[in-house]
Amino acid sequence: MAIDWIGFAYAALLAVGGVVGYTRKGSKISLAAGLTLGSVAGYGAYCVTRDPRNVKISLFSAFLLTIIMGMRFKRSKKLMPAGLVACLRRIHLIWTDFLSTERSAIKY
Repeated sequence: MAIDWIGFAYAALLAVGGVVGYTRKGSKISLAAGLTLGSVAGYGAYCVTRDPRNVKISLFSAFLLTIIMGMRFKRSKKLMPAGLVACLRRIHLIWTDFLSTERSAIKY
């Protein structure tokens, strides 16, 4: 069973980003969103670790965060944090899709 280290690392980055947003700007929304989406992404990585074909939660969180941060980037035109998070989430979305198709071809 392969562990989805990239998924867990991304979940940790989301949670840390929420805490940093709260400590720097006092944004309670950043804290709540970072911890919530970090938890969902972490659970998605756990599901992918347990069953490589179970990517629904990971893809859902990727899609949701890509849309939210993409809209924020389009409105603000600032790379940090919205543009960076949208780009990282898109990379993780592609990685998750790659893992699901690669692992589903392997016969257990």
